Amino acid sequence: MASGGSSSSGGGGGAVNMDPDVALRLFEEGATLVLRGVPQGTELGIDCKSWQVGPRFRGVKMIPPGLHFLHYSSVNSPSCGGEIGPKTGLFLSLKPREILLANWDPKLEDLDFSASKNEEEVSRIRATLQELDPYLGPYPYEVMRKWVSLTDRLNEEVANNLQPLCGRICAFSDVIPETEFRHTKDRAEQPRNDTACQSMREGLDRLPRMKLREGTELRFSVIPKKTYPPGATPAEITQCCMDLSYALETVLENNHELQPLNLLGELQFAFVCFLLGNVYEGFEHWKRLLALLCRSEEAMRKRKELYLGLIAVLYHQLGEIPPDFFVDIVSQSNFLTSTLQDFFQFASGPGVDSTLRKRAEKFKAHVTKKFCWDFDADLDECAPVVVELPEGVTVD
Repeated sequence: MASGGSSSSGGGGGAVNMDPDVALRLFEEGATLVLRGVPQGTELGIDCKSWQVGPRFRGVKMIPPGLHFLHYSSVNSPSCGGEIGPKTGLFLSLKPREILLANWDPKLEDLDFSASKNEEEVSRIRATLQELDPYLGPYPYEVMRKWVSLTDRLNEEVANNLQPLCGRICAFSDVIPETEFRHTKDRAEQPRNDTACQSMREGLDRLPRMKLREGTELRFSVIPKKTYPPGATPAEITQCCMDLSYALETVLENNHELQPLNLLGELQFAFVCFLLGNVYEGFEHWKRLLALLCRSEEAMRKRKELYLGLIAVLYHQLGEIPPDFFVDIVSQSNFLTSTLQDFFQFASGPGVDSTLRKRAEKFKAHVTKKFCWDFDADLDECAPVVVELPEGVTVD
């Protein structure tokens, strides 16, 4: 997905159309990212805008205080093909007038922020900020409204809890073998690779089993595979497979018990990781969370504020994605239309707050008009629901 447009940035010369009072306030109170040694040609962005770094670039100034997403991709020199590397990103929470200092590490092709902990170095930068100013690009204020609309439910605490422990969100997973094969005996037990495979399955079985390098995994809420409580009867299991409220309440209790609305922040975090960070795992988690929320009928009756917030979050997110994006290449089914169809059906049911029902009706009309999706197609209510019974439970 595109990150909201890109341009070349040589330094601080890019003009930004903004109100003079806003410009003055950001100049006086805005935060500054000083990024030293970033190679020319690197693709670097903050929030919904990215640039190709020019020779004079030393960072970004006039950044509104709050949560931001810095993302960048190293680029090979033209003589080596000029290929763009995988994207790396991180969430930063910036205070008014804060200066964050980072140096580019050419070996790791990454930014090293350890210099920000050196108070003496940061003070020196602050004292010479006026001299550095021509080399700093202004924050792309024209995309600020979009950024806020995509992250208004996401706060620093939630972002820190979801980010990998290593502090970097990478488009490509960093994987290592589950077994290190340090000893000859370990290697001898592995399938031989010196003969032709007789089937795809055999070929896959020969590949080493991989796992994410510890500390690099996104720490999303775990959505339970079993959507029903222990000891549930077959009838209760069927009910819990049609209404996912038990699974949703489990996720909220385990991850967002004190602040249930932070689940919307997690939904926004996953979406930003995908949209701006090119992290496919973010998209998959966004889909799972959305399906969980949209198919929880009982929760819709109990948690009005959560679902009013969900409609607002989705309104802005759907404006960033083409309508055919969710169509499965094989089945041609659209994940989003089927999920929202369930949501609109439940939202119009008995016991749902009138404000939520009306807001859902308006949202349905908006999505129908914008994407030409039909949510009133006949629902196949007679289709059987296949459920997984607990061990030892049989149906005669």
